[in-house]
Amino acid sequence: MPPPYRAQWESAELVAGFLGGRDAATDPLWHRSGAATAGDYATWSHHLCGCACLQMALGARGRDIPPIHEVRRGVQRHGGYVEEPGGAIRGLVYAGAVAWLAEQGIASEILLDRDAEEVAGLVEGGALVIASVHAHVRWPDRAPPGRGGHLVLVFGVAPDGALRFHNPSGDTAASRADARLPPAAFARFFAGRGILLP
Repeated sequence: MPPPYRAQWESAELVAGFLGGRDAATDPLWHRSGAATAGDYATWSHHLCGCACLQMALGARGRDIPPIHEVRRGVQRHGGYVEEPGGAIRGLVYAGAVAWLAEQGIASEILLDRDAEEVAGLVEGGALVIASVHAHVRWPDRAPPGRGGHLVLVFGVAPDGALRFHNPSGDTAASRADARLPPAAFARFFAGRGILLP
């Protein structure tokens, strides 16, 4: 059974609009996020794919799922996000996420230099992988301009060998929950790094 799905915005059905420029402060469900204000919610919304993956990982492990900004603040305390003086936000920093997971009693480790076939082997064995992919993974028929920069939760392998994953910024139902790509196609987006939850 797939883990519970979480988008990095509270209104998953509005993701296409937010990606297209709609102000995230207009999300009618922003208050569920745990953000202090709608403006704070909007400022952070494009940076929380990793926190959405952490929410889903908690759910997969049978834990209660806290609001996404509660997760973000916890991870940030461990250095998982850095707010630059000019207002830029850097993160998710994997080491901060691993430290936060340890605080929750969940073992994890940073993955580096892995390929998509290795990810398939890990999740077939029951692990979860928060994988760094290009955000264009939501459009698998397009050539991505690079690899990495966005995070998805890989949780299984389909009978046909396709990787099964949840994408926190999928812009359609098919690209959000239980999206599927063969490892060779996933590899076009995958940066070879992420976080392993064995």
